[in-house]
Amino acid sequence: MNFPQPVSSSHPKPTGLDSLTTPYQVPANLLQPLWLRSRESLIDNGLVYDPIAARACQRCQLSQACLSGDVDQKQLLHATLTQLCDIEVRQFLERFPNAWIINVGAGLDTRFYRLDNGRCHWIELDVNENLLWRQKLFHHSERYKMICGSVPDMEWLEQLAIPESAPILIVCEQALLTHQRNQVAHFIQKLGRYFTHAQACIVLAGDKTQSYWGRKMGCEIYSHGLAEPAKSVLNWLPWIVRIKARSPMDHNCKRWTIWQRTVSRLPFLKHRLTPVLVYFRW
Repeated sequence: MNFPQPVSSSHPKPTGLDSLTTPYQVPANLLQPLWLRSRESLIDNGLVYDPIAARACQRCQLSQACLSGDVDQKQLLHATLTQLCDIEVRQFLERFPNAWIINVGAGLDTRFYRLDNGRCHWIELDVNENLLWRQKLFHHSERYKMICGSVPDMEWLEQLAIPESAPILIVCEQALLTHQRNQVAHFIQKLGRYFTHAQACIVLAGDKTQSYWGRKMGCEIYSHGLAEPAKSVLNWLPWIVRIKARSPMDHNCKRWTIWQRTVSRLPFLKHRLTPVLVYFRW
């Protein structure tokens, strides 16, 4: 597919959902998370309600890659991680309504639309091709902007125009799962040196996600695996003042009950069989 000119890092001008007339063949790695949230939105007592995703997916063509494997379990895992991140972001915005959120590896994430409090500032960070899909599928807002950047290339930090005293939260729901351990460490250390004070909500993969039970729980192929995700983050950034890790199996959801019973017999595996959310402040 031939893409238009690279997106500007200032205010984009997306076409919005209402202007779509033909289905888009969105890359599977971008579409699958959107589609899983869309499916979750259509079930009773779903963990995530995302009507924007459901609307967007009506205009997109699913590839075979999206349909492979145990889709229901993948949906549960993805929706749980999404909700865990949503909880942390929502609580952060309750404490700091005028905060700045930096969403690294934004892809087709709709968290801004779902959690916007009318006062926060939002930066969607991703490579140009992914930002262009955001332009096609989502409406523009005056309080968020798109910046081209990635986890390995941290030059985007110099493009930020955030007031020095502003509360900052860096969110990485999916971005770090596709990077190796040394790249994840470099990313976290770079953030720790650049921002004097900030908070981060990131998802890291356990070291047993590729085991039989990890795959049965809905895990994909990730580029790293950590036996103790929170301890690894502390080793990379020793001046962290508060840190916590939450597993999808910590969630009070009946759809996790069978897995919670299994892991309760081997509690040391709880943070190793799936990706986990790590929230920390420095």
